Order: sequence, then C-alpha cells, then structure tokens
Amino acid sequence: MLSTLFTVLPVFGLILAGWAARRFGALGPTALREINRFVVYLALPVLMFDVIAGASLEEIWQPGFILAYSTGCFVVFFVTLFIRVWQKVKLADAAVDGLSSSYSNTAYMGFPLMLAVYGQPGLMPAVIASVITITVIFCIGLIIIESALQTEGSALKIARVTTVKLFTNPLFIAPALGTVFLLAGISVPAPAQSFIDLLGAAASPCALVAIGLFFADAGAKEDAAPVRIIDITWLTGLKLFAQPFITWVVAGPILNLPPFLLHSAVFIAAMPTGTGPFMLAEFYERNARIPGQVVLISTVVSVVTLTLYLRLFIGG
Repeated sequence: MLSTLFTVLPVFGLILAGWAARRFGALGPTALREINRFVVYLALPVLMFDVIAGASLEEIWQPGFILAYSTGCFVVFFVTLFIRVWQKVKLADAAVDGLSSSYSNTAYMGFPLMLAVYGQPGLMPAVIASVITITVIFCIGLIIIESALQTEGSALKIARVTTVKLFTNPLFIAPALGTVFLLAGISVPAPAQSFIDLLGAAASPCALVAIGLFFADAGAKEDAAPVRIIDITWLTGLKLFAQPFITWVVAGPILNLPPFLLHSAVFIAAMPTGTGPFMLAEFYERNARIPGQVVLISTVVSVVTLTLYLRLFIGG
C-alpha cells in the first residue's frame, strides 16, 4: 500500500503546485496555454520518440501481450466514442473522452510501479504498453480530433487538410521518426540522447502542473463548462475496471499467457488515466474539465485498486 501511495503522491504534489502557483500569482493567466504548448510541441514528442527509438524489436515483439493490452485499450476507447456520439457530444470531444477512459498512465506510474513489483524485467511490458498508449491509441485520437475539426469543404478536401495537419503535427512525427530509428537500428548519439532525456523528462511533470493551473483558472470562472458527475464516474469506471477486465479476458482465458505477461498486461491496463487526454483537450480548446477530473479521480481510486490487485494476484 505504502509503495503505491509513495508513487502516486508526487502526481498530486505537482497538480497542487500548479494550482497554488496560479492562485497565489506566481504564474500568470497565460501560463496554462504556454506550458501546455511546451509539452505538446517539445517535451511529449521527444518522450514519444525516445520510448520507441530506445526500445528493441526483441523487447517490443510480444504478440500475446500486445494483443491483450491493445484489445483492452481499443474496446474501451471505441465504446466510449460510440456512447458519447450517441449522447450528441461533438466528435472531437467524444475522442478526448475516449482517450480519458483508455489512456493508461504508463510513463509516470507504469514504469516505477512495474520496476517496484518485478524489478528490471518489469520494464519490458511497461515499454510495450507505453508504445501502444503514447503512440497508437494517442494518434488514433489525434486523427479523429483533426478530422472532426475540419468541417468545411468536400470530403476530399477535409481528408487532404486533415492529412497535412497530421503529418505536420509533432505528436505524429515523433513516433514515426522513432519507428524509423528502431527499424533501421540507428543509435542516437550520446549528446543528443542527453538532450532527449532532459527534455522528455519534463513532459509528465509539466502536464501535471498544467492540470493544477487549469483547475485554478476553472475555479475562478463562473462560466466554466459544467461537468456531470455521472460522466466522470462512468469514464473512470471504464478506465479502472472495464479496461483491465477486458485485458484479463484476452490474456487469460483466450490466450492463456504466462502469469508474468498476463498480470503485467492487466496491472498496466488498471493504471489511472495519464495526462495525454487533458493536454489534447486544452491544446484543441475542448472541454478539458472532464479529462482533468478523470485524471484526478482515477489516480486517487487507483491507489486502492492497484494495491488490491497486487495483494490478491501478484503477491506484492
């Protein structure tokens, strides 16, 4: 319990730091926008590149694990997307909500928790899950958002504009470039790797500070977009319960994976929502209160759910 709590505490500390910095005037009204742009244009793309380029094919090619973890992500993402569109939510907002219910915090919580539970071998499934989460599922959400925001012109024009925007977006370019480095076996020079390590490490903490800034600003606005508690509840429920359950069904009864891969896939799928959906919502000027609150609440609840899973199934 304490190891999980100690891993989660910095998440709340950084969110609180952002909130306090804004409320007490240390950071001004433009801080949220500028910090988020820093994350989206610099820190997060570098982190995405580093995760892929720094991996090896032997590490990543675990087809059973990939299928189980991906199935949990995609089923929950598209179920959420369908429900939100059925509820007459705009497609771009529905895509953000889909990410909120399926985007595991593999970087900030997945790596340290898997390392604490399994030691060095635990980093392999964490890397695979990070590649799937930060690149594949994230880019699918990005494609849907870009497509939804292109509403004028013919279908061909919309497709052309969306493609151009996508292929010039650093959040798409970075994983694509990382894949080239991985497949070609190109090693990043040491000075460049030091630069990547420094910049990529800023992505998660800056995104968490941005959430704190957002809540400080939102709390001061009377016209802040309303959020229904029921929406936060079912999105959090899908993330913490439905996604790991679907992952278990595929990894266990269907594929019969070895215990290490099975429990790794389920454990990472049970991680709370990462900051990616919030960053996209803020960047594209969607309703960021929903992903922001899902990040907060899922992180709080996951202290209990992850600890229970460790004690009941992994023996942590």
